Amino acid sequence: MAASRGSCYLGFDFSTQQLKVVAIHEDLNLIHQNNVQFDSELKEFRTQGGVHIHADGLTVTSPVLMWVKALDMILDKMKAAGFDFSCVRALSGSGQQHGSVYWKKEACQVLSRLDPEKPLHKLLQGQFAVEDSPIWMDSSTSAQCSNLEKAVGCAQTLADITGSRAYERFTGNQVAKIHQSKPDVYSETERISLVSSFAASIFLGDHAPVDYSDGSGMNLMDIFSKQWSLPCLQATAPGLQAKLGAPVPSTAVLGDVSSYFVKRYGFPMDCKVVAFTGDNPGSLAGMRLQEGDVAVSLGTSDTVFLWIKEPNPTIEGHIFCNPVDCQSYMALICFKNGSLTRERIRNACAGGSWDVFSRSLRSTPVGNHGSLGIYFDAMEITPPAVGIYRFNKEDQTVEGFSGEEEIRALVEGQFLAKRVHAEKLGYKIIPGTRVLATGGASSNVDILQVLSDVFNAPVYTIDVANSACLGCAYRALHGLVAEAGVAFQEAVRNAPEPQLAVTPTPGAEKVYESLLRRYAVLEEKILRETKQ
Repeated sequence: MAASRGSCYLGFDFSTQQLKVVAIHEDLNLIHQNNVQFDSELKEFRTQGGVHIHADGLTVTSPVLMWVKALDMILDKMKAAGFDFSCVRALSGSGQQHGSVYWKKEACQVLSRLDPEKPLHKLLQGQFAVEDSPIWMDSSTSAQCSNLEKAVGCAQTLADITGSRAYERFTGNQVAKIHQSKPDVYSETERISLVSSFAASIFLGDHAPVDYSDGSGMNLMDIFSKQWSLPCLQATAPGLQAKLGAPVPSTAVLGDVSSYFVKRYGFPMDCKVVAFTGDNPGSLAGMRLQEGDVAVSLGTSDTVFLWIKEPNPTIEGHIFCNPVDCQSYMALICFKNGSLTRERIRNACAGGSWDVFSRSLRSTPVGNHGSLGIYFDAMEITPPAVGIYRFNKEDQTVEGFSGEEEIRALVEGQFLAKRVHAEKLGYKIIPGTRVLATGGASSNVDILQVLSDVFNAPVYTIDVANSACLGCAYRALHGLVAEAGVAFQEAVRNAPEPQLAVTPTPGAEKVYESLLRRYAVLEEKILRETKQ
């Protein structure tokens, strides 16, 4: 759909399986969306789920030129749909976190002189020292992770600096592997980008800097000084600081769009490129989290996003710089045992019916008479444990619960875990705290009631089908006024509001106060026994 009157803003999302774009009008209404699916629309790259899984089963990459060609295709689709690029005042975007792109020497000169008569994928062919980029699914860098933690002291010290202990998918460890296994490739690399800053570079016609928020997912940046950590750089690869460039605020306006896009698609010459960020930070912007809020995504994996002022990095979860407020932080914790565990208990205890599952939650009391369950069907991420554990009110292990008890024990246990680990990372309930729920289970009001009771805060539901690219369209708009001191919430105040779903049950706070303490102690006990 054409943006015929007023300005509009674009948000792109270079995710694992597709490239997506949304356009919002200056009144914040959605006016266009489009996508390119990598597997089906770019078959020549032979990806499955957008990736190449290598023979060792650990190395996972994606072709850089596939992302470039997808950008050609999505812009051509927009043009064919009659989208009016001349109305675009600013654009931003996000990329799957942790992935890295290696630009060859003199690639910057090529970027600055792109021929508008030719597609990007033809012009940028041969400009990458690594043709298949390491991405977030890669787990081949255990040795590099161990080296990095030892170099700075230990896992907790690394978390204190960078917001996370060493993770195999994190960019610094991937760079170390490239340097060690292919030193010639590393030496011919002029610039190392994240997927986000790589995409921004194309629009800018110059190497775009890494933003603070996505830079927090590299195990390389000091999240407090917002500069590269010299001990981390030195432990990773020589001359790395020059190859990364200096990081910038996520709200930074990087410059005008390249003349290539002006001539080929009709973008205005003064269309601004706002720093691109990671997909998780982009989603925080799309969900419009505020200080004190917690977002809970209830999917195959459950993810908790937090907006926090005073972070407390630990060796679990991640602390990133906040993408819309440089003085704040966001925390992210992932729980592997989400909807699949809920579905297993539904099938076992409710005859496969969500209605029966919900009735069981309604008919059992807050606190479940003290019966508490911890359900890790698969090896959990936070904490690293596996197994099913049931306890009675005296904290004695029991073999099983009744069907209704089991259902409440599961749901309460999942949300107690989320609150316990959120508090470890610095989460505090403040006046006005909201829980924003999204994902499949957020449509079940009885599950949301337990979430509200455990967190002692009202729960709102929000549709975030395209949260990362919508968030980046919001960020493009905000980037133009951020330097003048306009807060993100003020810039997007007219966007659709989340809907209030439930409020806490009176008296629940007192019940869960003691249950939270019990849960934390029992989880620690399980971890100790697992390690023995």
